Amino acid sequence: MSVHAASRRPVVGIIGNMSLLNESYPVHAGGTMNSEAVAQVAGCVPLIIPSDPRLVSVDELLALCDGFLLTGGRPNVHPSEYGEAETPAHGTFERARDAITLPLIRACVDRGQPFLGICRGFQEVNVAMGGTLYPEIRDLPGRMNHRMPPDGSLEEKFALRHPVRFTPGGVFARLMGAEEVMTNTLHGQGINRPGPRIVIDGQAPDGTPEALYVKDAPGFTLSVQWHPEWNAVADPVSRPLFAAFGRAAAEWAGQGAAAVRSA
Repeated sequence: MSVHAASRRPVVGIIGNMSLLNESYPVHAGGTMNSEAVAQVAGCVPLIIPSDPRLVSVDELLALCDGFLLTGGRPNVHPSEYGEAETPAHGTFERARDAITLPLIRACVDRGQPFLGICRGFQEVNVAMGGTLYPEIRDLPGRMNHRMPPDGSLEEKFALRHPVRFTPGGVFARLMGAEEVMTNTLHGQGINRPGPRIVIDGQAPDGTPEALYVKDAPGFTLSVQWHPEWNAVADPVSRPLFAAFGRAAAEWAGQGAAAVRSA
């Protein structure tokens, strides 16, 4: 292996969201806090992916990237992806992103290629693995409002709002060195029925699933319902999560990809 190859940072594909710049110009965008967390904590090269099957294929992305950050996003996974009819409560959708991320997740699970799911990405992992979603958590009996506060600064919107309790001795508890942590919360939908291989490893006080991984997956599949990209350099919960993801991407870059190519 050349010195250049040995020193190359792993590449993390950041799933981009379709957006309108200045309310008229369509762009594929990714929040700067995602790129900062990937570069500064995970130690990887952040690469924003235009999530549209007309532009990229899953196979191309798997070959190009060492890991994937499945970001949050305002549009929701279309309910037809988990066998339900569309209703007004399901909100808006981004079908092009569905067409990329859902098969990408399944391919990564099979190959052992690492990904970290955040918010919508957390929900995508469940759907990709055969689970379902509630269209609106706050409408369920006994549930709190997990949505982003409509007003205030970014600091106020991403403020820590509720605890998440992990399974004692589980994957997240070991990673965090604690069975309970404080997190932000900025989501409307949430997991209804977990997919057959989805392990719910952390919950909010109202029972809403907040942390998961894929059972018996050969690679890193940790995903969270909150937004750890906010203040990831300093936050004691975000930092170990992104650092572990970065280590998994580095391992894939050095070993996993070669193993797949030789298989």
